[in-house]
Amino acid sequence: MPQVIVLPHPILCEDGAIFNENSGISLCDALLKNSIFIEHACEKSCACATCHVIIREGFNEINKANEVEEDMLNKAWGLEENSRLSCQVILGSSDLTIEIPRYTINQVK
Repeated sequence: MPQVIVLPHPILCEDGAIFNENSGISLCDALLKNSIFIEHACEKSCACATCHVIIREGFNEINKANEVEEDMLNKAWGLEENSRLSCQVILGSSDLTIEIPRYTINQVK
């Protein structure tokens, strides 16, 4: 069961979070299940970039992005080399440390 470490975010989880979650579910679902209400405007269908996260540790251990996800990521605010859409990251057996960007393409706070 992988451990997910979420770095502090000023709105979604001020103190950060650490939780264990079952393998085989999306990172977005894991975040929502653990009361971190990340935006997911397209209802997790890889049709927007609102669930954008930056994988700070464990990037090379997760499933690879497909072409559709890479195209959507180009629309994300604060895109980095290790950016992913949380709806497309499937938890495996490795731990992850993630950062949720301060802004999304839907909203600037």
